[in-house]
Amino acid sequence: MLPAHSGFGRNYGRSLVIAQQGVVATSQALASQAGAQILAHGGSAVDAAIAANAVLGLVEPMMDGIGGDLFVLYWDAKTQKLRGLNASGPAPRALSPAFLAKHGETAMPLSDIHTVTVPGAVDGWAKLHQRHGKLAWNELFAAAIAYADQGFPVTEAIAEQWASPISFERLSSQPESARLFLADGNPRRQGDIFRNPGLSRAYRCLAGGGARVFYEGEIAAAILKTSQRLGGTMTAGDLASFSAEWVEPISIDYRGWRVYELPPNGQGMAALEMLNIMEASPASAEGPFSPAEIHTRIEAMKLAYSDVYRYNADPRTCAVPVQQLLSKEHARERASLIDPQRANGQVSAAEVTGSDTTYLTVADREGNIVSWIQSIFSNFGSGITVEGMGFVLQNRGAGFTLDPAHPNVLAGGKRPYHTIIPGFMERGDSHIGFGIMGGPNQPLAHAQFVSNYVDYGMNLQQALEAPRFTKLGPAGCDVLIESRVPEATRRQLIEMGHDLAVRPEYTQEMGRGQAILHDSRTGTNYAASDPRADGAATPEPIVT
Repeated sequence: MLPAHSGFGRNYGRSLVIAQQGVVATSQALASQAGAQILAHGGSAVDAAIAANAVLGLVEPMMDGIGGDLFVLYWDAKTQKLRGLNASGPAPRALSPAFLAKHGETAMPLSDIHTVTVPGAVDGWAKLHQRHGKLAWNELFAAAIAYADQGFPVTEAIAEQWASPISFERLSSQPESARLFLADGNPRRQGDIFRNPGLSRAYRCLAGGGARVFYEGEIAAAILKTSQRLGGTMTAGDLASFSAEWVEPISIDYRGWRVYELPPNGQGMAALEMLNIMEASPASAEGPFSPAEIHTRIEAMKLAYSDVYRYNADPRTCAVPVQQLLSKEHARERASLIDPQRANGQVSAAEVTGSDTTYLTVADREGNIVSWIQSIFSNFGSGITVEGMGFVLQNRGAGFTLDPAHPNVLAGGKRPYHTIIPGFMERGDSHIGFGIMGGPNQPLAHAQFVSNYVDYGMNLQQALEAPRFTKLGPAGCDVLIESRVPEATRRQLIEMGHDLAVRPEYTQEMGRGQAILHDSRTGTNYAASDPRADGAATPEPIVT
């Protein structure tokens, strides 16, 4: 008989996936499998990511698709270099605060044709494939086309999102969306077989004609027809002129690890500033779920978010003070504002001069890593389905403000504040692609993941599964927190002034993450997939 203290067991659910071959980690098992099959047929990490992303656009239509934007961090194992791609599209040139005012809008709408910005994802796919692809472009859409034609069973977490009040309201308001995504006027339920012949048609167009079909060909024509019918301002020139942009990542050192995000117009700098503020004091000796640790994380989040909400915008149109906001001196100044005994509900931005999403990550057998995030913004985006093409247009324009004094004010040809952010971190031989989606939740979820891994020695799966908190903005003391945080901790946080709303053990409100670590010394990949989603980390099968 084994002794009671034998050491068997663990305090998290899923095992790490460990393989010497490539691995694909996504939020839906069919997408992970499609990407792994691409790797098995000689595809690169980028090839697998495109194939997986195409399937995700079908199986998670409320989250992502070719009507949305894309951001990617790409780690090249041979050159040991990390590069970024910003494939987010601008507002139509004719859209302006004055135009909206004429139509009775006093604030940016949350969902209608005037929230639709140029979808950047497909051009992003093409630029990545041109530089890092191995297989032919048309081979990457086979699984997505087959599932669109044959159908697939709607899975548990996806059904939950499909049935949300926001999803139902947006789909019901648009006849084409209601026809495609509702069944007899009701949301698709878990186990329902969903087919999307329109999206199959769109993918066949892309596979046969290349990415420019989306911006100048048959798909572009369908987008413009849909927009014009609803009074939108998008033109053929808006679509045809779009080009994704290669960018240099931004980074900080966090207790010996280099942590990377993409620069604005994304909100990645909030994650880095939050980590900097957390680093100004030691991690709590009482552990990651202690009142002191969670209090510090919450207060650091408020300070970092107040800064990013004040200064983040499209850097092509104004100067964003990234260097100042990410300096250690700025972090120490902000950290000095944290009262270790009391929550602060009146946080304001520093004076500085100068969502719903799908995340996936892939490492191939050569050690190349993509950290890849793609989105149509909130549930079912604008709610507008492109006629005959089976995909929804994003409502990313809702990220603008109409305040003329704010750097993120709406302007034609300008990219809005973006919530979606891929993450990457490295130290020595360890290189990690990671991401946790979910609108404004993402930077604070990134910081919690990094701290769990770096400060408390968790492995990737444990760090993803660990209970999290979230907060939608810096104002107030309201915090959403999972019930797995110990009751004694929650009670003390309330005594410190935090207004806690307790959520179930694993809730999608905390985001849904994926992570892969490549050990360049051994060539081994370690992968994790968040149980808050329907996904899996799937290793590349060996073809015999």
